[in-house]
Amino acid sequence: MKLAGLKSVDGAHEESIWAAAWVPAADHRPAALLLTGALDETVRLWAPDDLASAAASPSRGHALGVVSLAAHPAGALAAAVSLDSYVRVFDVDSGSSVATLEAPPSEVWGIQFHPKGSALAAAGGGSGSVKLWDTEKWKPITSLAVPRPEGARPDKTGSGKFVLSVAWSPDGKLLACGSMDGTIAVYDAVRMKFLHHLEGHHMPVRSMVFSPVDPHVLFTASDDCHIHIYDAKEKSLIGAMSGHASWVLSIDVSPDGMAVATGSSDRTVRLWDINTRASVQTMSNHNDQVWAVAFRPPGGTGVRAGRLASVSDDKSITLYDYS
Repeated sequence: MKLAGLKSVDGAHEESIWAAAWVPAADHRPAALLLTGALDETVRLWAPDDLASAAASPSRGHALGVVSLAAHPAGALAAAVSLDSYVRVFDVDSGSSVATLEAPPSEVWGIQFHPKGSALAAAGGGSGSVKLWDTEKWKPITSLAVPRPEGARPDKTGSGKFVLSVAWSPDGKLLACGSMDGTIAVYDAVRMKFLHHLEGHHMPVRSMVFSPVDPHVLFTASDDCHIHIYDAKEKSLIGAMSGHASWVLSIDVSPDGMAVATGSSDRTVRLWDINTRASVQTMSNHNDQVWAVAFRPPGGTGVRAGRLASVSDDKSITLYDYS
């Protein structure tokens, strides 16, 4: 497995780029497209092979920077989270708003759609919860409180939980969220019930993703410079990988389930072999911290090669071939 740099776009946004997500191919659009969101309050759309702009103008509608993006699995809609505490759902092709979801009293961070697209989950920041909306009428379903781990000391915020990241298992049965204190909460997503904590990280868990080939395996990235592999159902740490010199800000898993990619504040993107639990490649295309990495999903007309995208505080996007 290896990465090869294909294309970089400098000045892709006017400010730091903090979010990236692939929009799956749809009936009316034969290829996946790349979405990026930045502190310039815009979301931009890019073609999958040459990073040509795929929209006439950037999508606007946020009052503060865009910190997280998620695409609906059907490929027509996406959601963007801003520091203004709103989640804006929009039509990918037109950029027009479909719904605006309020998440007071706290900002929202990571978001992800249910694998079947029936719900949107959001990491609720200082509310210490995961918020869920249905995607038909965009009404709140529930707010899942994140309990404090047994024996944990209260922190200075009082609530003790600041939720940063969220992930659904590919079968939709588990929901996990990562917090500022390094703990990960796992829920039964069918019964909407807290199951247990996963422990091992000691600093913020900013990004997480489940394996596409094993619905119990969860990969997590933390400011403690480590990547952990958990069996989220059995509550066990089954592996750890390290090599970044600073915070690991983002993680994604390849569609074949064989590799993970990570982005770090050490300015690098790393590719890791899941079987050997080792870093197999380090890419240094960016000159500032890498806030998001995203593998292109499978599917689409004429798609043969794998793709990985990374975005950075340096305002650039880099596209890699993954093989």
